[in-house]
Amino acid sequence: MASNSEIVANPANAWRLDAPKVEGWGRDVRPGTDKHFIVSVDTHMSPPVKLFHERMDEKYHHLLPRIEKREDGERYIVMPGARDERLIVADFEGDDLLRSTSGADLLSKDLDSGVITGLPRIADQDRDGVDAEVIFPNGAALLMWSSRNNEMVDAQARVWNDWAMEQCAPFLHRCNPTAAICTADIDLAVAEIERVAKLGYRILALPNKPIFGEHDVNDINYNLPVFDRMWAVIQDHDLAITYHVSTGRDPRAARGNGGAIINYVCHSLSPTIEPIVNMCASGVFERFPGLRAATIEADAGWVPWMMQKMDEAYLKHHFWVRPKMKNLPSEYYRSNCFASFGEDKAAMALVEEFGLEDNFMWANDYPHHEGSWPFSAQALYRTLGNGLREETRAKLLGLNAAKAFRFDVPERYRTQ
Repeated sequence: MASNSEIVANPANAWRLDAPKVEGWGRDVRPGTDKHFIVSVDTHMSPPVKLFHERMDEKYHHLLPRIEKREDGERYIVMPGARDERLIVADFEGDDLLRSTSGADLLSKDLDSGVITGLPRIADQDRDGVDAEVIFPNGAALLMWSSRNNEMVDAQARVWNDWAMEQCAPFLHRCNPTAAICTADIDLAVAEIERVAKLGYRILALPNKPIFGEHDVNDINYNLPVFDRMWAVIQDHDLAITYHVSTGRDPRAARGNGGAIINYVCHSLSPTIEPIVNMCASGVFERFPGLRAATIEADAGWVPWMMQKMDEAYLKHHFWVRPKMKNLPSEYYRSNCFASFGEDKAAMALVEEFGLEDNFMWANDYPHHEGSWPFSAQALYRTLGNGLREETRAKLLGLNAAKAFRFDVPERYRTQ
């Protein structure tokens, strides 16, 4: 296993190695030190390229994402529900190459005994100081919600859910996969939630929009009581809910100048606010107080603003607001919701001021380029700095994740 000191950062990534001096920390974040319990609540795992073709009924094969080579010589990803995307081949090297080739995990076995020995990602996370992780789909599996064919989406989700648990079942104490759910059909959703709970899942991945595509006020959404059957079964099985960015609609809504930035900020990150507001503003947490819901990879600096705006609307628009709730929307956020963050200094500047020490959770987004792996210690020094209380750091780095996602905290960390 290569150590972080043996991984060479490209010149363009030299900034990733910048690590300001931190003082007054009771525990560190680097592996091999007296460190905090650290959970990354956003990581990704790529299934084998042919997994869906091999495990899904042939009637769905023509609907699966595919690569086409056009007359212009360019290759495109083609899939129902989204515009074709030209494949841009990047010449990766160094740490960028390492990220692009990591996260495609298959169980390692002793060839002589057949005994399962590990997942390659465990060694990768060990060298980043990460004790446990929440795992989301990657590669073709990321596209499983990009269709309005509910039976097909459900079939894809079942394939991912079976395969991911096959990979992670021996390592659930540290590798916790999320079960994908087709929320466009509540009967299918409830049935699959019941099934994955029996498989050992503790975390669900719901798309930010229940029905894929652009906004349609006639579509069902998470604020409506029609979802109460789904919330009830989730609460009964003590499952956590996650809303990961770029799910439920095609985030590539802008093109041309600045398109990459516009799509990232406005059409990938920002829509992740909606499902949380849906739940906080509509009485979902009042009816189902045992639910836990987290936004993933959208960072957290916006949370205080969102809480203030929800309460402002509830109070100032009281003549329009239904239903009337026992508490303000922000109070339901505090008691039932979480947000992941990476390098988000705005969130760190506000977390203690707004009393959100119990709601934010760190992630390294392994192995994505927008994440911090394999230089997470440096990123944490930059992000957490010297202004936070030790108790707050411990919560943000792992203890909140243990509460939200039911990780056991190893004995050596319980003195925090």
